[in-house]
Amino acid sequence: MCRHLGYLGRARTLESLVFDGSHSLERQSYAPRMTQGNLLNADGFGVGWYHRGEAVRFRRAQPIWTDRSFREVARAVEAACAVAALRSATTRFPVDESCAQPFRAGTRLFSHNGRVEDFDAAEAKLRELAGDLAEVPDARAPVDSALVFALTARHWREGAPLGDGLAETVRTVTALAPGRYNLLAADGAALAATTWGDSLFTRAAPDGLWISSEPLDDDPAWRRVPDRSLVTADPASGVRVTPL
Repeated sequence: MCRHLGYLGRARTLESLVFDGSHSLERQSYAPRMTQGNLLNADGFGVGWYHRGEAVRFRRAQPIWTDRSFREVARAVEAACAVAALRSATTRFPVDESCAQPFRAGTRLFSHNGRVEDFDAAEAKLRELAGDLAEVPDARAPVDSALVFALTARHWREGAPLGDGLAETVRTVTALAPGRYNLLAADGAALAATTWGDSLFTRAAPDGLWISSEPLDDDPAWRRVPDRSLVTADPASGVRVTPL
């Protein structure tokens, strides 16, 4: 059910972040090991990173393995903080670039790995809770994740720190609708993520921190995050995991 990763640390090429490793994010697009009911993550992809303090993105509505131009670009772009995502579209939502994540709210990047079950029953309430979407155009994308993002963006606008915004969204949305709510966010200086119904792993090294739906290789440094947890990571404090 989709895959994503976040990175924070020494500047690396996007190619190394997305394509390196025996079980790279690119490999997870056609051979995921910990999938939740799907065989492919081929309905789009996106990568967001930071350039001169601005969050910038590359998104496409096609399988990542088919986009040779992206791989060329990825060799030339370095990032010290990035979020990358693969999409497996939920039935009824279009395969469209606007639905590819990460979404963006100012300098924050956001990805939702999962789905809102019984979305029709929850949609009206989610729209009400999300409030004004004028400042977050990605929240208008025709996909359930967009309203999960919109609610998170509202928490951030109201002053919630990066991780607290994700945690509050999960608490709110799970009270309205069952589903899988693995959320991931970055602000250029920190990462945050939640586990709720799908796999998540962290890896801490002297030169970087990773949060990923699946380990990118067989390095024993990867640590599974317990379900229903909040993960926060930054260079000063490392990786911290707390129950939701």
